[in-house]
Amino acid sequence: MRISHHTITLRTGEGVAFHDLTPRLRELVTAAGLREGLAVVSCGHTTTALVVNENEPRLLEDLRRFLTRLAPPGAGYLHDDIELRDCPPDEPRNAHSHLAAMLLNSTEVIAVTGGGLALGTWQSLLLVELDGPRERTVRVQLLGEREPAT
Repeated sequence: MRISHHTITLRTGEGVAFHDLTPRLRELVTAAGLREGLAVVSCGHTTTALVVNENEPRLLEDLRRFLTRLAPPGAGYLHDDIELRDCPPDEPRNAHSHLAAMLLNSTEVIAVTGGGLALGTWQSLLLVELDGPRERTVRVQLLGEREPAT
C-alpha cells in the first residue's frame, strides 16, 4: 500500500458558499495512479465543512437557508463579544459559522475503486464555506494500491 499527500487551495465565496472539489479530487486520484483504496479529505478550518451531496443550486440554497436558520448571525453569541476576548479588534463576529461547522463534517472518506471515486450518480464532494470570502486549504491523503509502473 502506498500513501501520498496533496493540498488543494482555493479562494471561497462570501458568506455561506459551496465549492465542488470533485473534479480536483478526481485529478489527484488519476495523477497518483490510485487503483483501489481511499481518499481521505479534510479541511483544517473551524468555519468550513466537507459534505458529500448533490451539487444542485436549489438544494444548495436550501442548505444555506437551513444552516442560517439553525445558527443565525448576530444572535448574541458569547464568541462574538470581541471586546471580552483576547483577539485582534478586526476579528470577525463569526460564532454562527463555528456552530454551523459543528453540525457538518470536517473530514470525508471516499472509496476509490477501479481507478475512480466511488461516488453515486448525483454525489459530489463539496467544501462548505461558512465565513467567507477566504483562502482555504483542503488536505487530501490517498491510500491504496497504485497502477503498476510502465
